[in-house]
Amino acid sequence: MKLESQDYEKVVNLIIDKIKGNMSLENDSLNHSEYGIFSTMDMAIEKAYIAQKELVKFTFDFREKIIISMKEEFTKNIDLLSQMAVEETGMGNYEHKRLKNKLVVDKTPGTEDLRAEAYTGDYGLTLLELSPFGVIGSITPTTNPSETILCNAIGMIAAGNSIVFSPHPRAKNTSIKTIEILNMAIQKCGGPKNLITTVKDPSVENVNIMMKHPKINMLCVTGGPGVVKIALSSGKKAIGAGAGNPPCVVDETADIEKAGKDIIDGCTFDNNLPCTSEKEVIVLDEVCDHLISSMKRYGAFELKGNMIDKLKELIIEDDHPNKDFIGKSAQYILNKLGVSYPDGTRCIICETKLDHIFVMEELMMPVLPIVRAKNISEAIDMAVICEKGNRHTAMMHSKNIDNLTKMARTIQTTIFVKNAPSYAGIGFLGEGYCTFTIAGPTGEGLTSARVFARRRRCVLSDGFFIK
Repeated sequence: MKLESQDYEKVVNLIIDKIKGNMSLENDSLNHSEYGIFSTMDMAIEKAYIAQKELVKFTFDFREKIIISMKEEFTKNIDLLSQMAVEETGMGNYEHKRLKNKLVVDKTPGTEDLRAEAYTGDYGLTLLELSPFGVIGSITPTTNPSETILCNAIGMIAAGNSIVFSPHPRAKNTSIKTIEILNMAIQKCGGPKNLITTVKDPSVENVNIMMKHPKINMLCVTGGPGVVKIALSSGKKAIGAGAGNPPCVVDETADIEKAGKDIIDGCTFDNNLPCTSEKEVIVLDEVCDHLISSMKRYGAFELKGNMIDKLKELIIEDDHPNKDFIGKSAQYILNKLGVSYPDGTRCIICETKLDHIFVMEELMMPVLPIVRAKNISEAIDMAVICEKGNRHTAMMHSKNIDNLTKMARTIQTTIFVKNAPSYAGIGFLGEGYCTFTIAGPTGEGLTSARVFARRRRCVLSDGFFIK
């Protein structure tokens, strides 16, 4: 089915109307099943199973053609998807959503990530190839809905798989729209229908069906520790991207002015929604005042005394971050607190002890606690404590190679960023490829196509050894 320009405009208007609450998606005259959206999880899985069998009949080069088409169609819709995510979830901001979406398009590897290996010798040739798992079930978050879907889809399809997505219900419309756009792109270049599927009403029940279904060969979970734990107990191959609580350590050798700017830039990126963002700062006492002054020059607003307690009452509920403030801006939070602030305020900072809830809980909002340490050993020990063994992400600002090495070896995180904002760790203004599925609990790290492929060994004995 070819989507004509007038139909495309109709889709856009229908989605925007849905966001504004003017109509129900069920009353939409578009046939969603044409683009991978089904009423039941069983149907979504069955259609994806059929599509995967068709995909492996195509050449390897054709998979890359599919990926290029997906990226091109997604790029045309970046503005729409970025705005949808903000309006639907109430989290983050449009400009940073747009940057994240573009990052996925520009820096997510495709088939080039699938490199074969070969061994030759007196006994012949052994070839190691990367082959599809089949149908992958992917759970995606509310924080990065379109970004995670595109990023996972590129890697999984490059490896020869089809995907059944189970998006977060609070990002349902953005996720469905993203899946429709990608399926349109696949069909547009001659690829199979329903290579990417989902259900129109995501739910816990549908997640359970997906996890137990015999035609799902792998699970990829981007979410909290609870759902990762369930996936790991499913009996299937599972890739888990769990929670983080990234600490940032600053020692006395750091470029303090640059560190202050980098920390605020990283902490405020998409209102601190990325699980890689700076969540707490541990700084040596001798440079703490200088760092705070620098942070203030780049948009930090400091709270002191009983105002810290009032902030806690506002943003903490039942010993966890209040969902009403996750992904909200610093100005939004300060307005609710009834505090006046200067123009350009981007982040709320406050000095606390190590055991403060702001330090020990991943807030996912631009509220940044600062903890003083006597020396670098104490600072690193504190960082390990508040990172909680998630082995996700950590940052350090230092010019001392020994200190940087000690921090990296001690904290053992998947991502370790030195002298830069946290987002450099996912390829934004930093080298390396991008991903929004960072598998710390299961050890794959920053996922890409090779992670979504099976390693297979093919041996030719006493043949094709030509040295």
